[in-house]
Amino acid sequence: MQLEIMPRKKRLSAGRVPLILFLCQMISALDVPLDSKLLEDLVQPPTITQQSPKDYIVDPRENIVIQCEAKGKPPPSFSWTRNGTHFDIDKDPLVTMKAGLGTLIINIMGEGKAETYEGVYQCTARNERGAAISNNIVVRPSRSPLWTKEKLEPITLRSGQSLILPCRPPVGLPPAIIFWMDNSFQRLPQSERVSQGLNGDLYFSNVLPEDSREDYICYARFNHTQTIQQKQPISLKVVLAKSSRERPPTFLTPQGNASNKEELRGNVLSLECIAEGLPTPIIYWIKEDGTLPTNRTFYRNFQKTLQITQVSEADSGKYQCIAKNALGVIHHTISVTVKAAPYWIMAPQNLVLSPGEDGALVCRANGNPKPRISWLSNGVPIEIAPDDPSRKINGDTIIFSSVQERSSAVYQCNASNEYGYLLGNAFVNVLAEPPRILTSENTLYQVIANRPALLDCAFFGSPLPTIEWFKGTKGSALREDTYVLHENGTLEIPVAQKDSTGTYTCVARNKLGMAKNEVHLEIKDPTRIIKQPEYAVVQRGSTVSFECKVKHDHTLIPTVIWLKDNGELPSDGRFTVDKDQLVVADVSDSDGGTYTCVANTTLDDVSASAVLSVVAPTPTPAPIYDVPNPPFDLELTDQLDKSVQLSWTPGDDNNSPITKFIIEYEDAMHEAGLWHHQTEVPGTQTTAQLKLSPYVNYSFRVMAENSLGRSLPSEASEQYLTKAAEPDKNPMTVEGLGSEPDNLVITWQPLNGFESNGPGLQYKVSWRQKDGDDEWTSVVVANVSKYIVSGTPTFVPYLIKVQALNDVGFAPEPAVVMGHSGEDLPMVAPGNVHVTVVNSTLAEVHWDPVPLKSVRGHLQGYRIYYWTDQNSSKRNRRHIEKKILTFQGSKTHGMLPGLEPFSHYTLNVRVVNGKGEGPASPDRVFHTPEGVPSAPSSLKIVNPTLDSLTLEWDPPSHPNGILTEYTLKYQPINSTHELGPLVDLKIPANKTRWTLKNLNFSTRYKFYFYAQTSAGSGSQITEEAVTTVDEAGILPPDVGAGKAMASRQVDIATQGWFIGLMCAVALLILILLIVCFIRRNKGGKYPVKEKEDAHPDPEIQPMKEDDGTFGEYSDAEDHKPLKKGSRTPSDRTVKKEDSDDSLVDYGEGVNGQFNEDGSFIGQYSGKKEKEPAEGNESSEAPSPVNAMNSFV
Repeated sequence: MQLEIMPRKKRLSAGRVPLILFLCQMISALDVPLDSKLLEDLVQPPTITQQSPKDYIVDPRENIVIQCEAKGKPPPSFSWTRNGTHFDIDKDPLVTMKAGLGTLIINIMGEGKAETYEGVYQCTARNERGAAISNNIVVRPSRSPLWTKEKLEPITLRSGQSLILPCRPPVGLPPAIIFWMDNSFQRLPQSERVSQGLNGDLYFSNVLPEDSREDYICYARFNHTQTIQQKQPISLKVVLAKSSRERPPTFLTPQGNASNKEELRGNVLSLECIAEGLPTPIIYWIKEDGTLPTNRTFYRNFQKTLQITQVSEADSGKYQCIAKNALGVIHHTISVTVKAAPYWIMAPQNLVLSPGEDGALVCRANGNPKPRISWLSNGVPIEIAPDDPSRKINGDTIIFSSVQERSSAVYQCNASNEYGYLLGNAFVNVLAEPPRILTSENTLYQVIANRPALLDCAFFGSPLPTIEWFKGTKGSALREDTYVLHENGTLEIPVAQKDSTGTYTCVARNKLGMAKNEVHLEIKDPTRIIKQPEYAVVQRGSTVSFECKVKHDHTLIPTVIWLKDNGELPSDGRFTVDKDQLVVADVSDSDGGTYTCVANTTLDDVSASAVLSVVAPTPTPAPIYDVPNPPFDLELTDQLDKSVQLSWTPGDDNNSPITKFIIEYEDAMHEAGLWHHQTEVPGTQTTAQLKLSPYVNYSFRVMAENSLGRSLPSEASEQYLTKAAEPDKNPMTVEGLGSEPDNLVITWQPLNGFESNGPGLQYKVSWRQKDGDDEWTSVVVANVSKYIVSGTPTFVPYLIKVQALNDVGFAPEPAVVMGHSGEDLPMVAPGNVHVTVVNSTLAEVHWDPVPLKSVRGHLQGYRIYYWTDQNSSKRNRRHIEKKILTFQGSKTHGMLPGLEPFSHYTLNVRVVNGKGEGPASPDRVFHTPEGVPSAPSSLKIVNPTLDSLTLEWDPPSHPNGILTEYTLKYQPINSTHELGPLVDLKIPANKTRWTLKNLNFSTRYKFYFYAQTSAGSGSQITEEAVTTVDEAGILPPDVGAGKAMASRQVDIATQGWFIGLMCAVALLILILLIVCFIRRNKGGKYPVKEKEDAHPDPEIQPMKEDDGTFGEYSDAEDHKPLKKGSRTPSDRTVKKEDSDDSLVDYGEGVNGQFNEDGSFIGQYSGKKEKEPAEGNESSEAPSPVNAMNSFV
């Protein structure tokens, strides 16, 4: 037996308060009220009333406060454990306990450190009746670490490419909130094209030139410590490409075609898909085996994130995100499994028993996986706790028999699984107490007539007392035929009348005694408005009055107030309120509205309203043009099984003829409150013959329509229920797919209530193996749209049909569809894998197909994993990164593009079905031959002298083989940019510096430099430089002629013969200039122009003006010079830029696509600089002007 202890109540009107019931049931949580006056001698075991959370993250800058509060009689004492051992707070000067409470305060603001007190704490509250324990409170200081220092290289991309800017925030406690901003602390704009992922990275589906900026900054905000950490800015430059080729979507995250996600019950499930492509893909979400929950599904981040709140086990299943643009559609399936930490089904409740009584503590919890239940007594595992003969443990229940006072204790139920635990305290308190009435004596209840009256009798006793009510000083106990006796002792009079007035006595009895209490009930007359305000229409400037007369109980004092439009009256002298009247003088347009009279007493209130309309002085009324008034007087006649005749009377057309009537119906049985279109008839017709469906509870309404619009609906007609019939259709979209290797999941689109045609809608689901002689197996189900057949063989074709039926009969024979039982991973690896190397960057792979039976599912294709182990030249080691190519269907060969020349590769092949990949074939190793090297990394000209130049260079970044030698070609350039004879030098491969001697002084040279392997010559790098000039007798340092030579040159310049020679040269130059000017005006050509016109070079193509690239790509081996030189940067260094070449993707995997025959799709393209011309095309000799400049 369990006892209910009722709290004391204030004096309230039973007619105005809600029904408050304190039920005395076995499953109720019981509490002994610690009332110092009424229950001074009652004892109670401890109960934890306040404690810190299980996972308690504290601010390391503030004192640590670990809460633990409890109540009990006598007041409990407190103790603590830390990391499973006793925590002696007296020995630690920084730790104190709040007086009268168990709350710990750890003073770390002075000298302590929060990390010192990190650990698992548990509080115990104990008195003579038992001990209650808190949860294990894990105390951890919050952390907000700094970002590790890193050097971020600028990123350069062409417009249209995809990009992921990584954030990778430091791991803090609790985890940081990530956002991207610029240097001005402005959030970076996001869209369907640019968005932040759940991991904090910033994803670009395709980049645009306006994305260029130098301050992409990832911020991590740690709310617990109110700090924000900043990542180093990332610089992005987007170069406008002449044309960006559009491409279908591919997923940036997650990778592959399928992934798994696990979430805990009650959490928010967040699924994310971010795709790249051009144009920007749009993301859609579906649930493969069901529908998304309507009220718990939210889309974030431009539909890229699907969130489901308060997830439960029913939300497990396969979710599919679909990325779509104009060029294609891709799918990714996320298999969601919802696990659950333990949660209460029935938490243990406090139990108050009297000696000799029986009782039980029940502890029931659920979770996924199923939690384990263990019991403790006063904080000690029950297996080692002191024995109690009245106690018997039966799994999740402790049964008590014939308890004694020593059986009092606090029991703890622990329900735990791998995801968490629940700890519930519940005491058993054995008391022997006579009845006590806790309701105040002589409480007066006042109730309005004809309303319920509730008379309280809060009580306590052990054993549980019985309650009886009496009226007056004599008479028998009140019975439940007229009164309602609640288990908490309250007496309810459902409809109180005048004769209900009087004194009522509550009597509580148990075997230890009796207690009684008297209360008084008075019944009052209801308040009524006997003269209500009336609707008024007045002209502007006139006076209007509203009357409100109230009748009430003579013992109650009413209060009458007036409202306008449910608000206070305007504070205007024109409004006057006397005893029964409201007067409004000098009425204006703003005075129009609803006026309400409200009469209040302490027990009830009533109100009445009237509308005031303000009009101008009465003019000649104009005709009213409006939508029609609703039709009325609807009647059903000629009621047959599948038809009925509806007739009606039209409403006023309001001076615009009715053009048509619209008839709607409601199915009160299946879709109450939802109206559907039935038919339309001309405006001259007032009857309609309506076709009906079986087993529908019809109601009809009619609307009229004219040129101004549609009327309000008419009142609904009477209801008409048609007879039931068998279904006339079967479910649609019947499918059979396996979710596991040993099952078949049959799904269908159920019929709605309107289509059921009768009660008892069910479905007959039938199946049999397609290739067997088995009979059909059938099962009848209801209220579902899915049936799972277990124990099937793996991936076997089945014939399936689903037929609807109801209490009347079956629908027509359904169509048979074919499905398959569940797939399993393939068992066999492809055999006879061999590789043919096509060239240094392309290889062809062949393999034998696996037997179809070993696929155990729908064959989706074959997948090649390949990777390079180590560069053949052993000059550098690279991180091993496996690449994947997928070939759809049953193809047995494919091409591997984009290989690195002169490298060792390893590959294997796997077959793929809807379940996943099969085992890998044995690894096959192959080698790519040498290729041509890339251009040297840099070329610099140093130490220029009068007749020599020194070249320094860095080897190619991608040698693609063993370098055999370098080739240097150079030629002079005169002042008109004509190229002189070409000199060709071979330089050993181990050199990185070379000096050219015997060059012309004050002459510009152009150099062409490239490396060679056995496969041929690589890309060239060019540079220009000038030998030094002897100006004013000052020689370059390298000449070393000294001051003597400088002196001789000054003497020559002062000789008369030298001055005469210079004059002659100047005259000759003047004559030549005049001749050139005359020839130019006559349309003559320069020598270079003549040679170009006479001997055009097909290898030399015009340069594009927009991006500086050459019009066509040449594979010619005899490299020829450019007709014009180029200028170098001021530091005379040319560095090789990253190649713009790219491979069109192969396959359907993360790396590309193939044609039907496995051939490579696309072409190579890139920028190449023209090579120097061969020797005999020398440029013109230096002009006299150039020669003159040499002497200046």
